Amino acid sequence: MEYVLKTKELTKRFGGKLAVSNVDMHIREGEVYGLIGENGAGKTTIMRMVAGLASQTNGEIELFDSSDLNAGRKRIGCVIENPAIYGNMTARENIEVFRRLVGDNRENIAEEILETVGLGDTGKKKAKNFSLGMKQRLSIGIALLGDPDFLILDEPINGLDPTGIAEVRDLITKLNEEKKKTILISSHILGELFKVATHFGVIRKGELVEQFSVEKLQQRCKDCLHLVVDDVEKTKAILLNEYGMSSYKSIEGNEIKVECNADNIARINTTLCMNGVNVSHLSMTGIDFEEYFIDLMKGEKQ
Repeated sequence: MEYVLKTKELTKRFGGKLAVSNVDMHIREGEVYGLIGENGAGKTTIMRMVAGLASQTNGEIELFDSSDLNAGRKRIGCVIENPAIYGNMTARENIEVFRRLVGDNRENIAEEILETVGLGDTGKKKAKNFSLGMKQRLSIGIALLGDPDFLILDEPINGLDPTGIAEVRDLITKLNEEKKKTILISSHILGELFKVATHFGVIRKGELVEQFSVEKLQQRCKDCLHLVVDDVEKTKAILLNEYGMSSYKSIEGNEIKVECNADNIARINTTLCMNGVNVSHLSMTGIDFEEYFIDLMKGEKQ
């Protein structure tokens, strides 16, 4: 599968301040890549460098498996920082103005884009009278001019009400699944990002500390059985032979953490006791997605 974006040791300094440090990011075709980090972590700076709105101090950027950035950036659409729209124009007029600027010669593309972003019925209503969610969807519509393969969306749901969040979230899913767009998106609203992203990158103080798929995230946050026993090896044998359990999160001293369905814990406890294992502690432990990411952003997980 083609890499839409690869960076190598991507670095940006502002004067003496290091904003982005040696970032190696990889995004494949078809992914929705959620970039997560606290304010000032470097998310927007990375997006600006990829889009060509800022130059890197050091490092390399490769788009669509090519080092030809000019060609690659012609296949990018982006909404970074404040949406750029004309308040005294209608949605269609905005699309038409930007269509001419980018040289998109497709016939009736304004109507097609407005239908795609859910603004086909706004008529003569001026953009200044749109809700924030409508303005955000119009900005995404403008980013679709030129039929880009890769969309970069910086905090597209920031400040929206629940209805606006749902509308933008559904639009992102539609663009990915129906229009086959690869998307890089940043957001502070982690619960919403989980609903659209297929892959994640966590940035902390300018450093990309980890990248993983949503499947890997679910695995890491899965509930597990926490046991403290007097015989670890015997316990492992029983769990394997009786319950087929072999996926351990950790084994430290007399403590075992193993992936487990909560429905099994009473039977497991009985089985261990009947086989002569003294169980001094038994509980289910787990972590939710937001807690996991917050710990990563704070440097409390490795």
